[in-house]
Amino acid sequence: HVQLVESGGGSVQAGGSLRLSCAAFGYRYAGYCMGWFREAPGKEREGVAALAATGSTTHAASIKGRFTISRDNAENTLYLQMNSLKPEDTATYYCAARVVVSGYCFSPRWDADDYNYWGQGTQVTVS
Repeated sequence: HVQLVESGGGSVQAGGSLRLSCAAFGYRYAGYCMGWFREAPGKEREGVAALAATGSTTHAASIKGRFTISRDNAENTLYLQMNSLKPEDTATYYCAARVVVSGYCFSPRWDADDYNYWGQGTQVTVS
């Protein structure tokens, strides 16, 4: 049973930093695609950052240079380091994994429909 558990959200002032964590349970394979998405009230879910098994990453233009996605394979945990936070970053943040049989992730996936497992979300509020 695959489970993703996010943590690290909270309330910060503009310019502050947070690090989100996403612990994966039920599988231990570093070859899958993983990503971070966010959803603000009244807006559609949008991709924030994505990571391939190769280590290749992609980041949304709105957060490029401020957020960094990374993965600790030994800890089976995905991270999102968020610096220079802005009020428009306020949203619920979700981590996602594409867990498929023989599914080695060669390049980051940006489409939410490509992911089949999601965490419960963690709230980030920037004022």
